[in-house]
Amino acid sequence: MIQQSSRAIGLIGPGRAGVGLALALAQAGYSVCLHGRNKKSVPAPLTLTFGAGGKPPWIDDVDVVILTVRDDAITPLATSLAEARVVRERHVVLHLSGVQGQEALGPLVVSRAALGSFHPLQTIVEPELTPARLRGAWAAVEGMSRAVEAGERIAKDLGMHPFRIATKSKAIYHAGAVFASNYLVVVEAVAQRLLRHAGLSDADAWAALRPLVEGTFENLSRHEPRKALTGPVVRSDTATIVRHLQSLALDDAKLYRALGRAALELAQKQGMDEATAAKVADALATDLPPVIRTSGKTEIHGSRSPDSP
Repeated sequence: MIQQSSRAIGLIGPGRAGVGLALALAQAGYSVCLHGRNKKSVPAPLTLTFGAGGKPPWIDDVDVVILTVRDDAITPLATSLAEARVVRERHVVLHLSGVQGQEALGPLVVSRAALGSFHPLQTIVEPELTPARLRGAWAAVEGMSRAVEAGERIAKDLGMHPFRIATKSKAIYHAGAVFASNYLVVVEAVAQRLLRHAGLSDADAWAALRPLVEGTFENLSRHEPRKALTGPVVRSDTATIVRHLQSLALDDAKLYRALGRAALELAQKQGMDEATAAKVADALATDLPPVIRTSGKTEIHGSRSPDSP
């Protein structure tokens, strides 16, 4: 048994996120317990307890319990813990979902524990790399006051930047995260496929695209998105836009139009006049996006000119 303290944390769910977060917590000096349904190997210095019952053997020895399971497993796991009556008022119970809030832990309300969520705004693919990847990342914390305070403390101990978010705002926040990470990968996969159709192999297509992608990220590291945008929409190159659309299959053309309309909104915020925007919208075969313009005249900046791809 470990000594009960605020530095003792238990995690239920030894998947990539659970193991990665457990490693980060251990490196930050926490006493970490990890529990799963089945026996599996975990990297040192972690140890795993396992069993299908509702009570991890260490739960009485920790103050914070984090449910590191899939979104659709959070409430069933909370129900199992509630039925086992193992969560006490002194506990803080958090989950890692980006889209769900404290309501996912509803079955545990009767325990009077502090309930909330802790969502690292970072991808976790290789658990061993997680401690380094979390340092400097941001973390959304939400829930009851004691849960939020615990989440903020954990984030700071991991070298992260915590920020508070309202329960009702989690869905739109997480949608933004999906656009920033998951759909970015999808867009790059589409670009790779289009270069393959142009005659390159998959490997060569990605090798050719990588410097372009890295240059874009370099711009984004120094400027907000609306100031880093380049390409035919920004320079109102309607002939290029039309030729692109003529070359694309139906689904790709739909995606191009949707993203082009979003790019047009950024261009308008950068000062594109309404007449030019209307011509670009016509080339995209879409309507003008609603735009709330920033005050004052702005210009497009970046290491690459608007003539870049």
